Amino acid sequence: MNFLRTLRRGLDALYLASGVLAAVCLVAILVLIVAQMLARWTGLVFPGGAAYAGYAMAAASFLAFANALNRGAHIRVSILLGAVTPRIRWFLEIWCFALGAAIAWYFTYYAYWFAYWSWKFHEVSQSQDATPLWMPQSVMVLGGGVLAIALTDHLIQVVFTGDHRITRDLVDQSMGE
Repeated sequence: MNFLRTLRRGLDALYLASGVLAAVCLVAILVLIVAQMLARWTGLVFPGGAAYAGYAMAAASFLAFANALNRGAHIRVSILLGAVTPRIRWFLEIWCFALGAAIAWYFTYYAYWFAYWSWKFHEVSQSQDATPLWMPQSVMVLGGGVLAIALTDHLIQVVFTGDHRITRDLVDQSMGE
């Protein structure tokens, strides 16, 4: 039982850390855009600023997926789930989490190989920065992996306890009012 508590704390810390890294990426986007504006106003050149902002946006998106899932920010069909019996809801929850986890693991597997081959062939971006593409692709693999872990975590939770650990978002609670 102590192992399960430690595992739960570790998973929750992983999801939170992923969300914090996503927030850091959003701040990085702000800093990059301001730096581009300042460079433009002063007549300086900031090569690759737009590409770096794009990488940070992709990183913020992928890193935020698991934390957003746990906080109830992903779109869920609550009307359907609320209209069926608890037994059917349980089956629907299992089906949704199993399908989502399978897709996330599939994506992470192929994203890993995508980043690996980019590293192996020394691929660089086509913009002015010429950044090795495996770097931003690795963040995509990390975020996809954390999402896959979170979906698998919720699937196991639903199978064994009958309910997931997703906290309800205010939008979900308001029923669209």
